[in-house]
Amino acid sequence: MKADKPTTEAYQRLVKRKAPRPPLLRNVIWAFTVGGAICAVGQVFLGFFLLRGMPLREATVPAAAVMVGLGAFLTGLGVYDEIGKRAGMGAALPITGFANSITSPAMEFRSEGLVLGVGARLFTIAGPVIVWALAVALVVAAVKTLVAGPTGG
Repeated sequence: MKADKPTTEAYQRLVKRKAPRPPLLRNVIWAFTVGGAICAVGQVFLGFFLLRGMPLREATVPAAAVMVGLGAFLTGLGVYDEIGKRAGMGAALPITGFANSITSPAMEFRSEGLVLGVGARLFTIAGPVIVWALAVALVVAAVKTLVAGPTGG
C-alpha cells in the first residue's frame, strides 16, 4: 500500500515540529572549548620543539606529527571517538581529527588482515581529501609560477 504524497508531507512536518532541538549554544561553546584545548596541546608541543632550538618553520612539522600520532593513539584506545561525539567539529577540525579519520576505518577492518583490511581501508575517508588537496596545490603553484615567475634556486 502506497501512502499518498500529502500524508507523507504532513507526517514529515509533524516529525520536524516534534523533534527535540539540539542545544545549539551549548554545542558551539563545547566545540570551541575542546577544539581550543586540542590546539593548546599542539601549542605546547610546538613550544617544546622551539625550546630545543628549532626554527619556527621547522618546529611545526614535528609538532604536527606528534598531534597526528596522539590523535591516532587516542582513536586506538577508543577515547577520541568519545571526544568527537561530545565536541563535534571541535574535535574533527584540528589535525587530530584527520588522524582519527584515517585510523578509525583501518581499525574497523583489522580483522581482514594488514593488506586487505587495514591497508585497503586506511585512506577511505582521508584519501579523497589528500588527492584534492594535492591537485589544488599543484594548480595554485602553476598559476603562481605563471603570474610571478619561477622562484628559488
